[in-house]
Amino acid sequence: MSDGVLSFRDAVPADAPAVVALVESAYRGESSRAGWTTEADLLDGQRTDVDDVLGLLRDPAGRIVLAERDGVLVGCANLRREHGAAYFGMFAVRPTLQGQRIGDALLRECERLAREAWALPALRMTVIHTRTELIAWYVRRGYAATGERKPFPYGDPRFGLPRRDDLDFIVLQKAL
Repeated sequence: MSDGVLSFRDAVPADAPAVVALVESAYRGESSRAGWTTEADLLDGQRTDVDDVLGLLRDPAGRIVLAERDGVLVGCANLRREHGAAYFGMFAVRPTLQGQRIGDALLRECERLAREAWALPALRMTVIHTRTELIAWYVRRGYAATGERKPFPYGDPRFGLPRRDDLDFIVLQKAL
């Protein structure tokens, strides 16, 4: 893949299988170990599936933003209006392309959309508390822990099969 210009667009239903493949490759299994965002040591099982992605695409309060280079999907994120802020999730960059500032650009695009298209004052996300390197990455981009924690959905295989019994999420937020 060349170093072509990164472009952004909203996902459509036909993109769902490619989004699932990208998210799974970034978070689960051996392929995810090619990048630094893997959760393979924390969770087994799936991260998402086509039905989940299609449900997100049908949600009028949200959108899935795709990052493409030379027409090839290289990143994605789900952005949703929630409780007076934008919620940012399902963030994935192709593992072999991580570290090339694609995630940075995609995060900035989602911040811009939340601020300009939705006129929302903040972007919020949840991160597994043990993901200290990822939390530090967000902190360097202006995010701060709110002090709020959310339980991990143990017993719901749609969110993965935990390999540990001490998982929960911290909430990070940035004013836009």
